[in-house]
Amino acid sequence: MPGNVTGYAEGVYGVGMREPYESELEYFKANPHVAGMAAEDDKIILNPYSTLKPQEQDAVKLNEAARVHMRRGMIDAPRYALTPEQEKAFAKYGTGNIDDIRQTLAARILSGDPSALTPTPEQQDYVKRLRQFMGVR
Repeated sequence: MPGNVTGYAEGVYGVGMREPYESELEYFKANPHVAGMAAEDDKIILNPYSTLKPQEQDAVKLNEAARVHMRRGMIDAPRYALTPEQEKAFAKYGTGNIDDIRQTLAARILSGDPSALTPTPEQQDYVKRLRQFMGVR
């Protein structure tokens, strides 16, 4: 599956994009720090209230595409341990579901997001497989 970071028509890394629904726009407006998300319909949506530059938006698209691939089970979900620092940083993330946290970390490591903190060798190995699966250079 060749990777590409393009517009809404083609999608990104095999995952479609769409404009946010009204309820999602309300969420984004109230949470401008959330740059985008993998919506429940497995489409990537970006926050129009975000001030990210195009290159930063590309990283968000990559991150969210990875989340969709893992969510769909197109690649085995990560099963690695978190570091104590990651456990602390993500203690209040979402619902606290460890699988969601692992997927978030993998996607963030893949896209170069420093909020993933220092990845372990096991985490890096998983992200290497994810990168190859998605065709990310």
